[in-house]
Amino acid sequence: MSLQRACMCPLIVTRGSDQLPLSSKFQDRQDPGVIRNYGYLLLEMSQVVPDGIVGFFTSYIFMEEVVQMWSEMGILQKVMKDKLLFVETPDVIETSLALDNYKRACDCGRGAVFLSVARGKVAEGIDFDRHYGRCVIMFGVPYQYTESRILKARLEYLLETFQIRESDFLSFDAMRQATQCLGRVIRSKSDYGVMILADKRYNRPDKRNKLPAWITQFMQPSHTNVSTDIAVSIAQDFLRKLSQPISASSTESLPTNSLSTFSTPSIETKALWSEADVISAVLKNMPASLENTRWESLLTAQQNKKQRLD
Repeated sequence: MSLQRACMCPLIVTRGSDQLPLSSKFQDRQDPGVIRNYGYLLLEMSQVVPDGIVGFFTSYIFMEEVVQMWSEMGILQKVMKDKLLFVETPDVIETSLALDNYKRACDCGRGAVFLSVARGKVAEGIDFDRHYGRCVIMFGVPYQYTESRILKARLEYLLETFQIRESDFLSFDAMRQATQCLGRVIRSKSDYGVMILADKRYNRPDKRNKLPAWITQFMQPSHTNVSTDIAVSIAQDFLRKLSQPISASSTESLPTNSLSTFSTPSIETKALWSEADVISAVLKNMPASLENTRWESLLTAQQNKKQRLD
């Protein structure tokens, strides 16, 4: 899919506003400072991002622990002053109702936050296009549960058959899942949104280099190691710019079947060109597969008219 403009703003947030590193590693999950910084990242984003925000956690257990601590810290109450809050659960019916109410809140202009889990139902098949997803936040690196017997057997097979190390496969799989979560907000050419990877490990070359090209082409070097306050400022400027109507100056690439991609030099600068001259220039630069008899007949008619006038 070719994109009409730089519609993505990927950010790697490695630390909070107090410079405490962000990480979902097992030894850091109970750190109140890390949980508080994750909460303030969501809070400050909810104050500058319009409409919908989607947050993904690495597991249901981690999400429940974080949400509980956010509630005890009073962060959830502050978030709900700006947006409504909905949470994915293992129950399919409850999640469907939460999604429906989330979209209603976005439609009416109230705005909402939807917290979900990577590898869950929402991450696998629900699209947050248009105003339903102007920002997506990936809290942590979504590694698989390494104590699973199925995963252990798969890792053993990959090592014996293809000499793929355990760490390489787990890292690749985690980045693939994170990419799938980020892609929930870009579903068409006109969509735009902020993508936040909130973990210091995303800034490592072994993680960052595994991101696909459709994300890394929009990732500026200055956006790969930022704190919460800088990320909020960058997101605010990006959303203010992208919310404006699409103009020719903001267009980076257009579909190849559009007439606007044909090279018709100096047509705009030659205001005195006749209609026949313009049609002739377009036909000259048009690929053979797109030639149209209607254009040719119109050109012939215009040339005959010009000859009669002469």
